[in-house]
Order: sequence, then structure tokens, then C-alpha cells
Amino acid sequence: MKNYIKGNFRRSIFKSDNGYVVGLFKIRETNDKVLEELVNTTVTFTGYFHDLNEDDTYILYGEVVNHPRYGMQFQASSYERLKPTGKDAVATFLSSDLFPGVGEKLAKSIADVLGDNAIDRILEDESCLYMVPKLTESKIKKIVNILKKYEESHKVIAILIDLGFSMREALMIYNEYKSNTQKIIDNNIYQIVYNLPDISFLKVDKAGEKLGFELVDNRRVKASILYVIKKLIYQNGDSFLNREVIINNVNRFLKTEYDNYDELFKELEEADYIVIDGDDYYLKDIWDAENNITERIFDMVNRPKKQYKKIDELLKELENINNIIYNDDQKRAIKKALENNILIITGGPGSGKTTIIKAITELYQHINKLDYDEFTSRLALLAPTGRASKRMSESTFLPASTIHRFLKWNKDNGEFMVNEDNKSDVELVIVDEVSMIDINLFDSLLKGLKRNVKMILVGDYDQLPSVGPGNLLKDLICSDEIDVVYLNHLYRQDEGSYIIKLAYEIKDGLVSDNFLNTYNDYTFLKCGGASIKNNLVKLCEKVISKGYDYKRLQLLAPMYKGENGIDALNSELQNIFNPASLEKREIKSGNVIFRENDKILQLVNMPDENVFNGDIGVIKYIKYGNTSKSKKDEIYIDFDGNLVKYTPKDFNKIKHGFIISIHKSQGSEFEMVIMPMARSYKRMLYKKLIYTGVTRAKSKLIMIGESDAFIYSVKNNHEYIRNSKFLDKIKYRFKNVR
Repeated sequence: MKNYIKGNFRRSIFKSDNGYVVGLFKIRETNDKVLEELVNTTVTFTGYFHDLNEDDTYILYGEVVNHPRYGMQFQASSYERLKPTGKDAVATFLSSDLFPGVGEKLAKSIADVLGDNAIDRILEDESCLYMVPKLTESKIKKIVNILKKYEESHKVIAILIDLGFSMREALMIYNEYKSNTQKIIDNNIYQIVYNLPDISFLKVDKAGEKLGFELVDNRRVKASILYVIKKLIYQNGDSFLNREVIINNVNRFLKTEYDNYDELFKELEEADYIVIDGDDYYLKDIWDAENNITERIFDMVNRPKKQYKKIDELLKELENINNIIYNDDQKRAIKKALENNILIITGGPGSGKTTIIKAITELYQHINKLDYDEFTSRLALLAPTGRASKRMSESTFLPASTIHRFLKWNKDNGEFMVNEDNKSDVELVIVDEVSMIDINLFDSLLKGLKRNVKMILVGDYDQLPSVGPGNLLKDLICSDEIDVVYLNHLYRQDEGSYIIKLAYEIKDGLVSDNFLNTYNDYTFLKCGGASIKNNLVKLCEKVISKGYDYKRLQLLAPMYKGENGIDALNSELQNIFNPASLEKREIKSGNVIFRENDKILQLVNMPDENVFNGDIGVIKYIKYGNTSKSKKDEIYIDFDGNLVKYTPKDFNKIKHGFIISIHKSQGSEFEMVIMPMARSYKRMLYKKLIYTGVTRAKSKLIMIGESDAFIYSVKNNHEYIRNSKFLDKIKYRFKNVR
């Protein structure tokens, strides 16, 4: 039986627009042993609720949790509202604020006449209220309407939960449709797909199956089209899809043939869900994002530039202050950054991008005679990941943040609070790691910035493209409409860095035999694919003996599956870097053992806890169910000082991080990187991926495995070519004005 507390809602401490409540609840009864001693006292509770009323009695189902910041709470996963029974309860309920105009005297009279089950009697036959003396017809109608509406809302939420939706999702649906929710359930449950995109199509489809929708019901097929388009676009990074690709994939999903697509495509376009451009089909938001970005870029390029007469003198002063000499490319980048409204600075690792960002900020502050507070209020240093923004902050000694945090992402409504209607006042924006930014995120950033903003985009487009749609940085550069400064001088190569030399050889698709030699910062250890695992273990043992631990180094690989895949290697590496001992607690989850001091990779965004996909932390400590207040195993992970608790329902959101994918490493730098190279990785071995992996290493890179696998990856320039017309749109917009 599920744990529950029964009692009365007292008051809200916090309530969001989507029904999430933190409040106080007086416990009258419970089957939770932890809470037995708290019967007749008030506890804090959390969960998703609809119209909590102080005069109702509720049963909350859930578990006790011990929040690291707020202490013990009852976390409700579902709840029931009990109808008031007994004359006193009925009288209290009917005289509450829910029924304006019904005072205590009249409420008591209704309870006395209709008895303990007055509420059920009224709902079954409202004419029973005519038995109550001095109760007017207008008040009878008012009482009945309020009661029916109140009862109906709870009833329809219960139906939605029976159809497979969570309490949170049921509230989202009810808050969207209100009194029409039952009609949506009866007539077209698939309408939810269009109005509430945060609710999984597959969950809606399961509800449709329970409600008896046929496999090729037009309403189901139409919703399936939108689902397939979204899935493929975000799976491959395309901006649009070809018509035949969509049809073939929808038929595959439906497991049958369907022949009325033209009509459904037309309906989706008329309803503004898609845009049809010949045989190419866009999601409306991506089409609009490309157009919006194009207009903003055109506006920034054509706004008057700012001129500074003594810029060369100021640059010289800056060189003296920082004891540095900027090369010609760097000087040009710094000048153009201050003069232009938009500038792109691109270059590979070791080319001085970080140095330039620091110089731009220092010179901008000096020229505009700003004190620290004034300057930081006008400046936004941004990056797509927390680790990249942290690097910016450390190199400039200025605050930096992720784009999501700057735009103030609101998880309740899935929107940014900084937007076209509430723009930021910043005047200078520098964005790093732009190759990781997709079309939609960049569009949101531009919408949150005023027209007079100065923007500098920094990145290396030879790295992997964004996870989301588009080739933003590459298309902006290839348009030839925006000033671009290419940083070609390799400072770290001047310092004898072979890593940098190798990275540029990879970029050019030419690798000399030198890659098998050993250098101060680089080694390739040759071995056969079958012996990679054993040799990797020995290598890590040797690295540990030289003072390295898993905090100073990161292992990277292209694939998760196979004998040399990430999943198999993580298990081996755990035994090397963090072996079992009596002093360390551990928990088994499926085939994985989580142990105190384990290195952990976060797999999904958890904005409530300020933890995001790709973040790396360490298990600080573990609590077993017999000692935790929740009576469940708990894992506490430290993400650079941010301690986050995980219970068993969250264990699928993390995995070991001793070795991670090259994709997950993008935007990060590590002191030492070790990369296994195996022929078994073949389908994932291509130039951009290996280039990205190599350029994660700051001081030391060790590759281990089959040299021909490495050579193959460098020569394999094949990568998925994303469908995008963004570049064409930019060129057309500028051409049309000339």
C-alpha cells in the first residue's frame, strides 16, 4: 500500500502557475511510521494540486523526503479530495469562501435538513435543496453550479490520471482546457499534442488507445505527423525535412499505409504548426527563428559603426598593462569588436580566443569610463554550458553565465522570462562556444536583447555542430555578410604543443607519421582492439601513480556499446579509480554499482537543482534506506559545490563519468585526456568528432589502440549534412537590398 497522510490543507508557502505547491498540511492520520509521531501537527508538503481548500479533507500519497536545503517534507505524487461527511463538516464546507452568500446559519440549516451525506444528495438530485426553509431559488442555483463545477474538476483530473497522465500533466491539461477538458477527452485527446507540447506524444497516444482511437484515425495520424517531424529534426539537427521522408517515417510508426497526407499537411500548415516550402517541411518555430535571426543580423550589420580615434594608443597601453603583445589578427579582432555591432571571432585551440575576450572587456570598460558595477550591468558574458561559462569567468575575472540562466528559463511555462516583451538592458554581449548553439536558442537570445546591443560571437566551427537544429556558426561565417576575424597564429604550438599541431592536421585532413611519436604533451600507445581494455587499465594505474586522479583527467570515447564502449569501460575504470572498500558505501541500481567518491555524469537537465546535461560531479556520500528519513536509498552528488540529492527514481538521470562520450565533453577542457581508438568505433569515427576530442586536452593527450582507426577517422570527412536554408536566407536578404 502506498504511503499516505490524511488531514487538512492549512496554507500555501509557494504556488506556481502550473499548480506546483509548497504548503503546510495538518496530519490527522497516516500509515507512514516516520510521520506517526507528527499526527495532529503541521508538516511541509510539496506536489501538484488543483484548488486546495482549507475546509476539505485530503489524502496525499507520496513519500517523506529530506531536502538538503529545506529539511523534511512530504512529497505528494497524487492525492484525493474527500467529500465532507457529517453535519458539522458539511456546514463548515458550505459556509466557506467557496460559496459566497452562504453564511454559517444557512449552511447549518442545509446540513440539518439534508443530513450527513448532504453533498452527495445535492449532486444526485438538486431539488432536495427546496426542502431547506428560506433558501431562495437563486441561491439554490448558485450552490448547485459551484458544487458541480468543483466536483467536475476533481473528477476530470481523476479520469486523466486513469488514462496514464501524471498529476502534473493532468493539471497542465485541466488548466489549459478548464470546463472543456471532458470534451477534449471525449472528442479528441490528440488536441493535447498541439496545445501542450511538453506532454509526450507517446503518452497521449497511449491514452488514445485506451479511449478506442483506431490506428489510422485522421486525428491520430495528424498528431503522429507532428511527432515524427519533431523527433527527426531534433534527432538529426535538421531545420526541415523532405515530404517523402516524413511520410515513410509516419507509415513506419503507424505500422500501416495511409493515403490522405495532403489534407492533413494542409491542416497543419493552416493551423501554423508547420511551414511547407515546396517539398520541404519546416516546424513553424524553426522557420520563424531563421527569419528572425536573418532580420536581426541584417539590422546589426547595417547600423552605423562606432569609431574610436585613439584605439591604437589604448591598445598599446593595454599591452603594457598586461605585459603582452597582441598579433595583427588579435588587434584587428579587438578593434572590430569595439567598432562593429556584430563580429565573429573564430579559431582553433591555442589561437588566443580567451586572451581576446579579456582584452575586449578591459578596453570597453576603459573607453566608456565605467566602474565595476556599471560595467557588469552593461556586459553579458555567455556560453551554452556551465563549464564553458565558468572558464570565461575565470579568464576575465568577470561574471559569466549560461544563456539559459541569462534569459531566465521558467520551467513552469517552458518559456524565457527575458524575451521580446521583457528585454535585457545589457549593451555588450560576448558569446563563447557558439558552435554548440542551435537556431532556436540563438533566436531566443536575440529576442531578449535590445536593438542597440553590440554582439561578439566566438567559436570554432570545425568542432561538432549543435545538438539542436541548424549550423548556426558555420552558416553565419559562410554568408560573407558579417565581419569575421580568423585567428591563425597558434600560441600553444609556439610553446611546443604537439596537441595543437595534431588538431590542425586533423582539421586539414592530413596526418603525418609523427602522430606515432611521443612528445611532452602527447603519446600514442599502439595495441590491438582486443587488448585495449587491459592496456587502458594498466595505463590508468600508471597515471594514478604519477599523481593524477579522475578529477585531473578525463577519458573520452565515441560510442557507448561494445567491448571498448563507454558502458563497459566505466565499470573497469571504477575499479581502478575508486575501488570498493569497507569505508565507502555503495548502492546497486540494475547492473551498475554507485559508490561514494565515484565520478558521475549528469544525463538530463534538472533546472530546479541547477544541474544540467553534461555536468560532472562526485558522489559525496550515500544514505541507505534504513537510515534515511525517506526510507529510500539516497545518493548525494557534489557538482562543484552544489550538493544534489538523488533517490531511486532519479538514478536513471546519472551514470559513471570516468569515461564519457566526446559529444558530452564539448565545451569543456581537461588537464589530461585519454582516448581509446578502436576499429569497432568505425561508424562513429569521422574528422569533426576526433578533432573535438583531441581539442579537449589542455596539457596532455594520450591515445591508445589501433593507429589505422585514427587514420581512418581523420580521412573520413563524411558527416551527416543537415537540411538547412538559413545560409540562403541570409544571402538573399542582403542581396535584395543592393
